[in-house]
Amino acid sequence: MWISTRAQYGMRALVEIALSGEGPTSLKQVAERQGISQHYLEQIVAGLRRAGIVESVRGAYGGYRMARSITEVTALEVVELMEGSLAPVTCIDSADNCERTGHCSTEGLWRNVDRAVRNVLAKTTLADLVAERRLLQLEPLPTAYAAAR
Repeated sequence: MWISTRAQYGMRALVEIALSGEGPTSLKQVAERQGISQHYLEQIVAGLRRAGIVESVRGAYGGYRMARSITEVTALEVVELMEGSLAPVTCIDSADNCERTGHCSTEGLWRNVDRAVRNVLAKTTLADLVAERRLLQLEPLPTAYAAAR
């Protein structure tokens, strides 16, 4: 399994859009903050809009804002939207993809990997990622305080 830049950038863009709360965020701002090509970002966000995760706001101060609560949007939903299948091997998606399905000593391993990845992504909401981003934005502790600890 390989997570493409499409899914990575999609998640990062959603965090930026979510940080704006109710107000819209321009894709230009998101692209600049995240170091992503605005053209590529437009393609990614178009898919998120079609899926009903974000909505566009027209006007001079328009852009994109969340269409759903950030507590409802999971990383699994976004990654599957951007990537399609997350299966580490093709036989996990469909038994028709491999003649050894049901008779392979490694099939259980790949199913466990698939389940573990899906569980982590399903338990991670956009709200979790926004909270993490806010923690990263906090100022570091003053040197004197850190040394006293």
